[in-house]
Amino acid sequence: MKEIHKQHFIAILEKYRLDQATAEEISFLETYYNVFDLNEDLITADNEQYFSDLKARIRLQVEEEINPKPSPLFRSSWFRYAAAAMVVLSLSIGAYFYLQSPQPVADSASTIYPGSNKAVLTLADGKKIVLDDAANGAIGEFPGISISKTANGELIYTVIESDQTENDNSSTALHTISTPRAGQYQVVLPDGTHVWLNAATSLSYPSSFKGNSRTVNLKGEAYFEVAKNKNMPFIIKSGVQTVEVLGTHFNVNAYENEQDIRTTLIEGAVKVSVNGSQSVLAPGQQARVSYSQPGKINVQNVDFNKEIAWKNGVFAFEADDLQTVMRQIERWYNVDVTYSGKPCEEKFYGEISRNDKLSDVFKILEINNVHFEVKGKTINVTCN
Repeated sequence: MKEIHKQHFIAILEKYRLDQATAEEISFLETYYNVFDLNEDLITADNEQYFSDLKARIRLQVEEEINPKPSPLFRSSWFRYAAAAMVVLSLSIGAYFYLQSPQPVADSASTIYPGSNKAVLTLADGKKIVLDDAANGAIGEFPGISISKTANGELIYTVIESDQTENDNSSTALHTISTPRAGQYQVVLPDGTHVWLNAATSLSYPSSFKGNSRTVNLKGEAYFEVAKNKNMPFIIKSGVQTVEVLGTHFNVNAYENEQDIRTTLIEGAVKVSVNGSQSVLAPGQQARVSYSQPGKINVQNVDFNKEIAWKNGVFAFEADDLQTVMRQIERWYNVDVTYSGKPCEEKFYGEISRNDKLSDVFKILEINNVHFEVKGKTINVTCN
């Protein structure tokens, strides 16, 4: 098979969905499942059964599309789901994709929509400003700073120079921005540091950085692009862990219902400290601090694109277990998850847009032999 660019492949899928594909493009889709025969070196003992099952489903779907049975009430939209879930396996091959599961997803899941730009700003005096309800533009002006909100979900602090700022204690008052489940937001701090907050996250920070450091407190997950200042290191405290930087890009996942705190470096250098232990990360490295064993820092090389996929509007899975996947679903769709039946040993691979409705996400995930029952905002999960 000649080399296929991912975006070109997606374009073919979309043309087929719209009944605009040429005979050559239809033939390509008919034989596409052979990608797995050509790439057996990519299949390991850990994922052999997964790819075997996936290939069988692709073959069945192709045969059904080429030799259709009597039309159902609505046409399958599996190609759109496939494109959304695609993961590149090899530059010489292209990608593999998930198909729509033949098992129906409860209609009520189609009414559960993804998260959006939502947050609350809490000022030093306890006053709360619901940012998604506030008008765009200026939110307030305080000694030494002004705060404004943009239309794309961003809170911006701007330093105002004045003679009285230097001696005004209120200019270092503590502010907190918090996102709920199904919320996300961005904030530009007074020093110019840009922070992206994931769902169910809070960041506390002084309204003006003074002294020898710039210290903030994080609960949840955030991506940082720290403004450089060699004389005033930027310090993030999250649980038992402290991260110190001078100016760099990195992600911190410090959700309390995860097994560990994960700090992933994209650019520059950071120092991770916990209980007297320290590790300096290089780009592409991740430090893990276990909640159950907080005295040890485990450092490993990772694909940082997966770690920051949420910031780019994507769920990214790479051999993730069901519970890990569903914790992300809980936070982003503001649902509660329960489990019944036998434990699920399936591993999940691929990418899914965080802009999809929950029902669309489930149609992709159900390729892995799991079933979702939706009752209101509660999801019960069983493995087939």
